[in-house]
Amino acid sequence: MPLTDLPLDALREYRPEVPAPADFDAFWADTLATARAAAGGPAVYTPVADAPLTAVDVFDVRFPGWGGQPIAGWLLLPRGARGPLPAVVQYIGYSGGRGLYTEHLLWSAAGYAHLVVDSRGQGHETPDPDPVPGPQYVRGFMTRGIQDPEHYYYRRIMTDCVRAVDALREHPAIDPSRIVVAGGSQGGGLALSTAGLAGDAVAAALVDVPFLCHYRRSAEIASAGPYPEIAEYLGFHQRHDPEAAFRTLNYFDGLHFAPRASAPTLFSVALMDPVCPPSTVFAAYNRYAGEKDITVWPFGDHAGGRGSQPVEQLRWLAARGLGGASAG
Repeated sequence: MPLTDLPLDALREYRPEVPAPADFDAFWADTLATARAAAGGPAVYTPVADAPLTAVDVFDVRFPGWGGQPIAGWLLLPRGARGPLPAVVQYIGYSGGRGLYTEHLLWSAAGYAHLVVDSRGQGHETPDPDPVPGPQYVRGFMTRGIQDPEHYYYRRIMTDCVRAVDALREHPAIDPSRIVVAGGSQGGGLALSTAGLAGDAVAAALVDVPFLCHYRRSAEIASAGPYPEIAEYLGFHQRHDPEAAFRTLNYFDGLHFAPRASAPTLFSVALMDPVCPPSTVFAAYNRYAGEKDITVWPFGDHAGGRGSQPVEQLRWLAARGLGGASAG
C-alpha cells in the first residue's frame, strides 16, 4: 500500500473541525448510568482447570455489560507474582473475539493481570441480542442501528468495554489504580473511548492504529477494512438523508473521546495503512487531552509495528511506574 494520505509534518498539525453533539456528555452519562444500574450481578471468574500452562492461571470470565448482558472474557494471572497486580484490559479488532487463551500470553508473561474482552456479536461467546431497527449493510457492524444513536451497535460494545474496567477494579488480585486499557484497530478505538469515558479508573491507554476515528474522512478515503461499509450503505440509501448517519456516528467518534481522556497514552500509526488512514489517527491523537506520545511506522500497513510495538509499550509503561509485577 503506497503512501496516499498527508505528509507526516501535515499529519502532526491535522486538527479537523468536527464539533461534538451538544448532548454528547449527557448521552454517555445516561448510557453508563443505565448500564451500571441494570441487573447482571458481579463478575464470575471460573478457573480453567485443564489449561496446560505452568506459569499462568487462566479464568473463564463473565461480567455484566450493556443491559446487564453477560460478556465473555479471559483473565490470565501470572502464577506466583506478587500482588496486587497491575492489569491490562485488552479489546479486540474488528470481527474478532476473545479467541483462545493461548493466543494472549504476552501480558501475563510480563507480570500483568490480563483481561481479554470478547466483542459482542463478533466473538463466539457473546451474542448481541438487541434488535436493530431499519436497514443496514448486512455483512458488518458499522451500520447496525446507524439511524439512531440510541440503537447504534457501538453504543453497546463501548459500554461493555467500560463495564470491563468496572468489573476488574473489584477483583481482589488487581490494583485498581494501575489498570491499562489496550487494543489495536477496533480495539484501539475502544481503548480510546474507554479512556475518555472511564476517567480516573484508567491509568494509561495503549491505542494502536485506532479504528472508530474521524468517520467522515475515513468513509471517504479508506480503501480497505470496515469503513467502506459506511460508504456502500450510503450509496444504497443516499436518497434519504446521509447526514443522519453521520449525526449518529458523531456520538461514537474517537475525536470526541480524546479531549475527554486524561490518562497517559501511547498511540501508534502506520503511514501506509489503508484501513485506518493516518490522518484519521492523528485527528484523534492531536486532540488527546492527557500526556501523550505516538510511535510512527513509516512503512507500516494496518499491522503497524507488528511485533515491535509491544516492546515499545512495555518500555513506555515501565517508564511511567506501570511495569509488571515480579515473581514471588
